[in-house]
Amino acid sequence: MKLLVTGGAGYIGSIVATHLLAAGHEIVVLDNLERGHREAVPDGTELLVLDLLDREALVEALADGFDGVLHFAALALVGESVSNPERYWRANVGGTLNLLEAMAGGGIPRLVFSSTCAVYGQPDEVPIPETAPPRPINAYGASKLAVDEMIGHFCRAHGLGAVSLRYFNVAGASGELGEDHEPETHLIPNIFRAALGQNPYVEIFGTDYPTPDGTAIRDYIHIDDLAGAHLLALDGTRQDEHQIFNLGNGNGFSVREVIAAVQSVTGADVPTREAARRPGDPPMLVAASQRVRAELGWEPRKPGLEQIVADAWGFAQAHPRGYSG
Repeated sequence: MKLLVTGGAGYIGSIVATHLLAAGHEIVVLDNLERGHREAVPDGTELLVLDLLDREALVEALADGFDGVLHFAALALVGESVSNPERYWRANVGGTLNLLEAMAGGGIPRLVFSSTCAVYGQPDEVPIPETAPPRPINAYGASKLAVDEMIGHFCRAHGLGAVSLRYFNVAGASGELGEDHEPETHLIPNIFRAALGQNPYVEIFGTDYPTPDGTAIRDYIHIDDLAGAHLLALDGTRQDEHQIFNLGNGNGFSVREVIAAVQSVTGADVPTREAARRPGDPPMLVAASQRVRAELGWEPRKPGLEQIVADAWGFAQAHPRGYSG
């Protein structure tokens, strides 16, 4: 199939594009390169430097004809979404509306959307099923929920077949591709920065949660496993339907457990500093992943924390200053 990958110069988009290429698809990457990296765009793809808010250019680009779209392009910093919510509504919702209209106009039949567990906010039950009530507590989660709802309307009105994958904590690396964010807000890369001496310590936000070691628990999914789910979702789209799946391993690891895994893999002593809880951080976020396993046939091949850390560490060692260094 000829596929458009929006945000394909970013961490997740570039690795999914690589998996799609390996599966024999023709890939066009669309990215404005504001937070993506030209160096991450896989060889063998065409790169369109374009912003989804440029509606006319987007319609022209999609008029070339595509069999499907995998949509990763979005702003994704929770703190920034709280301080600057207008950027998130404009980029995430407005940009996706432009994309959906261009898809409808071009007769593009299938979509896989990069959604998030942030739509659930503070969950009532853990593991979190897809039936959990969505109650986002920041503009990032709210904007992603709005896009999920918008996609459903486009499926019913225009015959689109779509799958939303609500990610939990994506981590790890895939070959020469890995995480390079600025600012970096993800736990594992920040632990690496402390291990490499680039940061003086890693902060542990909250040590008094009702968890076995007092620190927050999160569900970590290997980026290669996440990419595999996208290929299954692409094949599993159904005309007129919007399917939603939570995507995580179904088990969780505490902050202290992740730090211990990094120390085990790297052999480095990681300095830490305890800090107060961050507002809105729930004690546990773990996916109920039975639906994606049953309906798409997905199974994680790299569920172990040490494997996730080891692959991410390989990228961090090869690229201590990210793609630029």
